[in-house]
Amino acid sequence: MKINNNGFQIIPIPKIEERRGNLSVIENDTIPFDIKRVYYLYDVPTGSERGGHAHKELQQFLVALSGSFDVVINDGKEETIIALNKPYEGLLIKSGIWRELRNFSSGSICLVVASEVYIEEDYIRDFDEFVKYANHR
Repeated sequence: MKINNNGFQIIPIPKIEERRGNLSVIENDTIPFDIKRVYYLYDVPTGSERGGHAHKELQQFLVALSGSFDVVINDGKEETIIALNKPYEGLLIKSGIWRELRNFSSGSICLVVASEVYIEEDYIRDFDEFVKYANHR
């Protein structure tokens, strides 16, 4: 599995299609880390943003289970916008990468699979502090 230079990668999620409906499964061999925490964002008001932080160690895998949203990725030097809108692919975000989630469609659901449990000290919540951190790694 190759991670691009900006610390993120779109990863396909296995999809089983049949007439009764589709099924997708995320297991430990789908993503390059052991799953320690799973949560989801929903009922995000129009115009609201989520994220707005980076992690020192934690990695995340984001999936648009329903609807769509944009993920703004920044490695401290370059910004990239990724549109997520398929429940059978996800966005791997490595540690040390700033992320913001924007442009949530009505009824969208964002699944987040994380490599670690919640640890506040792992967060960098100030963008200027993040840029300094990213440029001195």
